[in-house]
Amino acid sequence: MGTMTRKRGPFRRFVRACVWLAVLLAAWLLGVAAWIVHVGNRDEAGEADAIVVLGAAAYDAQPSPVFEARINHGLDLYRAGHAGTLIFTGGYGGAKARFSESQVARRYALRQEIPESAILIESRSRTTVENLVETRRLLRDHDLHRVIIVSDPLHMARALRTCRRLGIDALGSPTPSTRFRTFRTQREFLLREVYFFHRDLWDATRQALTR
Repeated sequence: MGTMTRKRGPFRRFVRACVWLAVLLAAWLLGVAAWIVHVGNRDEAGEADAIVVLGAAAYDAQPSPVFEARINHGLDLYRAGHAGTLIFTGGYGGAKARFSESQVARRYALRQEIPESAILIESRSRTTVENLVETRRLLRDHDLHRVIIVSDPLHMARALRTCRRLGIDALGSPTPSTRFRTFRTQREFLLREVYFFHRDLWDATRQALTR
């Protein structure tokens, strides 16, 4: 009997350790998710040199509902006097696309009577990182510094994190409404952003270790 008890002791300690690790992992993931939601609910819009609207899907010459919400919010910030320049980002969605995302956004803004001289675009990017790398190039070329980043609420934390990594002085202004309204779409978006948080953390750690 005593031998059996001694054998069960290490196993029970192992089980308890696994339970605690699971609890800690769950708490960490919930904390990351809560932080992403918090950043997405925080509007920092203030005085800046440019308003950067991150790209999203476009259907030929029309922005998708997600992209249209981002464009409209960027235009509202421009009209409110937060910055005198609008930067639209986003390349071609496919080989057969007639217009890049940024070109679609520019056409949309011009129809809203935004002066062409106030608009800059880049048409080479396909991802959030590329959006912001190309934005940094435009900022340097036009001697612009502080920017307001416009995107969906759950995307804002990753966008601002990428700005910090690229040395872009950025404020966040998430769209006041989002097309990701159902529980399912919001859950999928949030889970994706939690994944990207850890991927970016791993990339930053690996780069730090190899310097």
